[in-house]
Amino acid sequence: MNMMENSKTKNIFTAIALSLVLASCKAPMATVIKDEVKENIPQNFNQDEQQDANNNSGTTPWRQFFTDPNLVTLIETALKNNQELLITLQEIEIAKSGVLAKKGRLTPTVSAGIGAGLKKAGRYTSEGAGDATTEIEPGKEMPDPLGNFEAGLNASWEIDIWKKLRTEKESAVAHYLSTVEGKNFVLSNLIEEVADNYYELLALDNQLDIIQQYIKLQQRALEISKIQKEAAAATELAVKKFEAELAKSKAAEYTIRQQITEKENQINALLGRYPQPIVRTKENFMSTIPPTVYTGIPSQLLANRPDIKQAELELKASKLDVEAARKEFYPSLEISATLGLEAFKPSYLVKMPESIAYNLAGELAGPLINKSAIKANFQTADAKQVQALYEYDKTILNAYLDVANLMSKVKNIDQYYQLKSQETKALDQSIDIANQLFRNSRADYLEVLLNQRDALDAKMELIEAKQKQLSTVVDIYKSLGGGWK
Repeated sequence: MNMMENSKTKNIFTAIALSLVLASCKAPMATVIKDEVKENIPQNFNQDEQQDANNNSGTTPWRQFFTDPNLVTLIETALKNNQELLITLQEIEIAKSGVLAKKGRLTPTVSAGIGAGLKKAGRYTSEGAGDATTEIEPGKEMPDPLGNFEAGLNASWEIDIWKKLRTEKESAVAHYLSTVEGKNFVLSNLIEEVADNYYELLALDNQLDIIQQYIKLQQRALEISKIQKEAAAATELAVKKFEAELAKSKAAEYTIRQQITEKENQINALLGRYPQPIVRTKENFMSTIPPTVYTGIPSQLLANRPDIKQAELELKASKLDVEAARKEFYPSLEISATLGLEAFKPSYLVKMPESIAYNLAGELAGPLINKSAIKANFQTADAKQVQALYEYDKTILNAYLDVANLMSKVKNIDQYYQLKSQETKALDQSIDIANQLFRNSRADYLEVLLNQRDALDAKMELIEAKQKQLSTVVDIYKSLGGGWK
């Protein structure tokens, strides 16, 4: 009879287990979208030109790319002190802890503890009646109320039969690696910002020199106009016009000085320090030749740009999250065990083997009826996976467009700089001619003023063109994935 009952019980448990498996295995499928942006990336940045895959400036270490020692020193300081970079490093530590947490779920959890309690059962209950007629030892009745003292180990372990926990750990690892790439992207952006602001500061220094030279020129022109007025060769109007132009130039000088102060402080902020002078050499700025940039081929962006690799790893993590969420529909197997000493008096704890107590149990459980919560989790993970794919595609597309636009800008800004140089030389010559004619009363003062203003504007624009030349090369270097190595 006992054998028949045991067989029936076993069949019941088997049927329950099978029903759990069958009911739980009806898990939804993840959305599958073709990654057309990555598959259809062009062979070249410019269809009219062929790029060499063996030459790519994005792989050049930043210390070799930047040759100005003052700029190199600024970048080194920024890499040590920049707050945004330091915040990103802490994000890496947080992601690393997430990996350890997921890894810990793969191993059994073991805890130790002690406990004490007191219980009084009703006399007219089965438990109370049983205790009243039970002797602990011959002639020694069961205590009432009954104490309980215990000490031992507790263990629990979820068996990863569907590799759900391993999938969660792999997702955490992918997210951790994405934060590392995120840090590299912050490095690349930081170096670009420091370099761009440094060149803008040098441009302001040179513009300040130009405006100061222009002020001296205006002062000489004003003196000449006064002399000519005394000689009745010019009018009071000419004198006032030159005075006004001189005052305007001096006001412009203070505007540039303020811009220099703000730019210095902007660089200091990137370097994570309080305002202080920025060490630089402005004399060679206009003669600085930008380094030649080699773009390689577009597919190399996938391996060189940290933001693309970060987006790719986040896409991988999101796919693993979907897989883990799908496995939540499957039943889980948990094993729990306890081993320790238990007695109603502390003195009995040392009496072994009588005080030894243990328990071992296994539980197979899975969702049957109400699955709304895990369905919602799966749908959320699936939507995030699709979102991550779109983010990955957008990052690739923007990277390609960045390089293509900057390549065109490099060519156009070079041509612009050459023409501005020609304009500046011609206007410098016209200033000398106009001044000579004005001294000989053969030119009107307005011609002198207009020539001087045009020359000033041209020189200012030429300095800006040089700054854009240098900054554009830095920007394309960063867009190719350079700056973080």
